[in-house]
Amino acid sequence: QVQLEESGGGLVQPGGSLRLSCRASGNIWRVDSMAWYRQVSGNQRELVAKLLRGGDINYKDSVMGRFTISGDVDLRTVNLQMNSLKPEDTAVYYCNVRSTVREYWGQGTQVTVSS
Repeated sequence: QVQLEESGGGLVQPGGSLRLSCRASGNIWRVDSMAWYRQVSGNQRELVAKLLRGGDINYKDSVMGRFTISGDVDLRTVNLQMNSLKPEDTAVYYCNVRSTVREYWGQGTQVTVSS
């Protein structure tokens, strides 16, 4: 059974930092990418950052320069360092793992940016 264990998240003031971590375990056929998505209630889930096999990285435009994704798809770990957080970054953040045959989701972790 595949499990995605997320950690991090919480409440932080504007301008602050948080770090999210995700580790995947279980029987996963060749991981092609690991990513972080976020979702605000009533809105669609959106891609925040993605780490692809081979090292390519994609970021949502609004987090470019503030967020940094890191990790290793072979070790099935991915982190998201979030700096200079803004209230509009408030959302539930989800870890995503995509293999050749399917994708997997974590349970989500709440990030709240508020003074």
